[in-house]
Amino acid sequence: RQIMNYKYENNNIYLNQPDFTLDETLDCGQAFRWTKISDNTYQGFSADKSLKIGEENGLIILHNTSEKEFLDYWCNYFDLYTDYGELKELLSQDETLKKACAFAPGIRLLKQDKWEALCSFIISQNNNIPRIKGIVERLCENFGDKKDFGYTFPSAERLSKLSVEDFQPLRAGFRARYILDAAKKVASGEIDLEAVSKLPLDEARPELMKICGVGVKVADCALLYGMYRLEFFPVDVWIRRVIEQYYPAGLPECIKGYEGIAQQYLFHYIRNLSDK
Repeated sequence: RQIMNYKYENNNIYLNQPDFTLDETLDCGQAFRWTKISDNTYQGFSADKSLKIGEENGLIILHNTSEKEFLDYWCNYFDLYTDYGELKELLSQDETLKKACAFAPGIRLLKQDKWEALCSFIISQNNNIPRIKGIVERLCENFGDKKDFGYTFPSAERLSKLSVEDFQPLRAGFRARYILDAAKKVASGEIDLEAVSKLPLDEARPELMKICGVGVKVADCALLYGMYRLEFFPVDVWIRRVIEQYYPAGLPECIKGYEGIAQQYLFHYIRNLSDK
């Protein structure tokens, strides 16, 4: 099955990609740096890379992008080498997941920068998505570098040299202390995110929990979204609701090895279901 088909023309990438919808992927609570600028177009950042991306006539268009950057970076970021059609067939052996996959068939798991994901999910604690986006945006405006239509995500090294007072313009509250502690531990090498990404499940999580304010859920989010550790299944208030309602006897066997992707479909499904 052809899972990626694109052409490069006039500095744009025209991508014919099944199982990929921008609204469902960029606005489902897994990343906080994408802004919808028109009905079918987003602009945003991943670490120090910027992108304007839209949908038109069944194609995804990556604007002003070199073919090299597309193949070296964005293909991986949007997880374009994974066959989500096959994954959904597997997950759909379970009745609830079948409904969740049908509800938002265009969700893909973003492979985010390790440091950005860790920092973003520290900010996400006891917070709603618009507020998380605001704090992340102010973090980048204050400490990132100006690029194109916004600012890059500041490195751990840059943030580690600051004081808690320096974070006041972010209006991040108690989270400022946690961001600073994370930055210091990552910048000093006390916590090596590359090494953590390769650790077994029962070692990776406690390693991240050495950071002040990082509990199980934030650690699991950093591992899933920043390190593509698909066996992690972050549980928040929405997912706890899913488990109580649909899986009181435990999660279905068919998600084994793809727990994190199953979680994305379920999270988006239950959140929108309760909105309705």
